[in-house]
Amino acid sequence: MLDALQYVKDRDPDQKEFHQAVLEVFESVQPVIDRNPELAKERILERITEPERVIQFRVPWMDDSGQVQVNRGFRIEMSSAIGPYKGGLRFHPSVNLSILKFLAFEQVFKNALTTLPMGGGKGGSDFDPKGKSDSEVMRFCQSFMAELYRHIGPNTDVPAGDIGVGGREIGYLFGMYKKLSNEFTGVLTGKSISWGGSLIRPEATGYGCVYFAAEMLTANNDTLDGKICLVSGSGNVAQYTVEKLLELGAKPITLSDSAGYILDEEGIDSEKLAFVMQLKNVRRGRISEYIEKYPGAVYTPLDPSLEYNPLWNHKADCAFPSATENEINFKDAMNLVNNGVKLVAEGANMPSTPEAIAYYLDNNILFGLGKAANAGGVAVSGLEMSQNSMRLNWTREEVDNRLKQIMKSIHTACVEAAEAYQQPGNYVVGANIAGFMKVVNAMRDQGLV
Repeated sequence: MLDALQYVKDRDPDQKEFHQAVLEVFESVQPVIDRNPELAKERILERITEPERVIQFRVPWMDDSGQVQVNRGFRIEMSSAIGPYKGGLRFHPSVNLSILKFLAFEQVFKNALTTLPMGGGKGGSDFDPKGKSDSEVMRFCQSFMAELYRHIGPNTDVPAGDIGVGGREIGYLFGMYKKLSNEFTGVLTGKSISWGGSLIRPEATGYGCVYFAAEMLTANNDTLDGKICLVSGSGNVAQYTVEKLLELGAKPITLSDSAGYILDEEGIDSEKLAFVMQLKNVRRGRISEYIEKYPGAVYTPLDPSLEYNPLWNHKADCAFPSATENEINFKDAMNLVNNGVKLVAEGANMPSTPEAIAYYLDNNILFGLGKAANAGGVAVSGLEMSQNSMRLNWTREEVDNRLKQIMKSIHTACVEAAEAYQQPGNYVVGANIAGFMKVVNAMRDQGLV
């Protein structure tokens, strides 16, 4: 394993996020390699960490003032061992190859856990949709798709949304794909309900994360009812995490954005959540405006000089990091434990650093890592693909029930894999091994390709 990890680092020494994701998986699957030495001979680890295809391209577009702008576009097609590449597009200034490769690598195992036939990929651009007009976003999306359309398709690669890519962006991207390809196919997921989207898709990641948390608690003879919950972020994942928490009787008390966070000790109820949805989804405002409407809450601006995030330093029972990668460090993990948190379920991708994860496990925290806990989003994307293929739409109840069953199946797979390798209750090991084995078995069946 150490040779394989060094191989990855030597090839791409500057890709720290990718190295972090690879290390987590490698540490978890070491017992599998020990038990099956033929995998080392076949260089499975080296093969599984090398993308099948990396696409990078120029995206020129014109802003409203008539100035030409140039961004970079990417698509990482990581693995098609169990199905077409599947994974989101992220539009954010931080986007680079390291971040997209880590996301694509995580996506491979997350998709394998869903039980649906989907490979793993990820893509996006360093374009920032914040502050841009609808016309600017449309022109950018059309230019982006003018290149990407050559590399995707319903049986090849099916992108979805991610940070910075919501319903507006998916609409513009799909419209351009349809024009260029001259066909109406399910090549993108996260579409509007009126033209091929699935009910529950916007809610799926948040709902699924809460369902997974509920399964972890059920396995320990507990429920979410009455639990005080810390939630970071204020986008789709955070919003629908709060919505499902309320439905199951929990009390969410925090939300955040890149500028700071709000603490509402009375609880963020359905009325307050509706305000946040209007604020973030329609007005595209800042979470600081929450205290203007609800002065009983407290807003704390982000202080980059702090070695910890104060959002994670409040008395609570559960934490749902739903913003971005590495938002919880070792100090934050210590604060969570010291404040009574017993469960952490990751709505975002890799929001906990390796040091934080180690601290969770050392302190017997129920920890649902992202590739298991936030797999609900891609699971319903897979269900959207199925509906598109069959030219039909399932009801909200049907999709929600399928999502709930998928999250239950993921939980069961994690538990059984962890027990099979003498690590009962360790969801990190369980999720990584369960996803890894499914992908590896498919790779071996298909030969050296």
